[in-house]
Amino acid sequence: MRAIVVNELGAPEVLKLSEVELPKVLSNQVQIKVQAISVNFADIKARQGQYHGTESGAAFTPGLDCAGEIVEIGSKVTRFKVGQRVMAFPKNGSYAEYVNADEDLTFVIPDELNSETAAASLTVGITAYNVIKKMAHLMPGETILIHAAAGGIGSTAIQLAKILGASKIIGTVSRDEKVQVAKDFGADHIINYVSGDFVEEVNRLTNGKGADVILDTIAGETFERSINCLATFGRIISFGHAGSMPGVLKTMDLHSSCRSVIGYSTGTYRKLRPEFLKESADNLIELMLQKKLTIHISKRYTLAQASDAHAHIESRQSIGKVLLIP
Repeated sequence: MRAIVVNELGAPEVLKLSEVELPKVLSNQVQIKVQAISVNFADIKARQGQYHGTESGAAFTPGLDCAGEIVEIGSKVTRFKVGQRVMAFPKNGSYAEYVNADEDLTFVIPDELNSETAAASLTVGITAYNVIKKMAHLMPGETILIHAAAGGIGSTAIQLAKILGASKIIGTVSRDEKVQVAKDFGADHIINYVSGDFVEEVNRLTNGKGADVILDTIAGETFERSINCLATFGRIISFGHAGSMPGVLKTMDLHSSCRSVIGYSTGTYRKLRPEFLKESADNLIELMLQKKLTIHISKRYTLAQASDAHAHIESRQSIGKVLLIP
């Protein structure tokens, strides 16, 4: 079969389409003929050697999630059968024609949902749902600030925040052309953080109170400055590091104001607490079936064009989700 293999870390060009052996199905796994693959920013970080769990110096196939049809099941698998369409977090990367996934990290795709939407929704949907609902415990009437609001997670988080009762949704973007896009997803206010001061603007929009919840996938200076527009009792959820530097915070900025910083990684839950993800996946699917949540797919590339897909996302021009189609 064909798969993307990274033999050395570096620029998008290190993503090489290669012939590899079909993986052997273990007793607790299903084998999936892949129909669509989601491209996530974590894939770029893995290619650069900056994603947790990437073994230094070892060749690997990138990719967190995909959708397709089951072609084989392991001897201990009870929830699935050959021929079912599923979305899954594969064991060893998703940029391939066939992948193996553990039974508890595989989810049935309803007939009403197409495979491309399913593939695009899994990581961004579960992540956005968990950070807002389970980590931040967003309450109806609260204000939320979403960094990178026009991306895959950001555009999904905007919709979920509205569903969960946020009274004011503020987003940040890096380009003016993304402002209206993010508003179309449901944001009330969008700030270009390159040309404007998001801290000053958030405090103005909240009459000096600040945001009750802040979602940060950028880290670095963005994280450090976000504390200056976080409300008393507010929560910052740190769940990515799109920037090159980590953020640093002083404890004195937290205790007296009862503010919190909460870390989250879907990847860590996949590895250590996979059962935690099923409820989120079920809720995500239901919201899509009810037409309350839309996953926007902006571009599709072939598997051989994986490097072009990465370059597009790194250019900061991408909107919503980008897919690979084997």
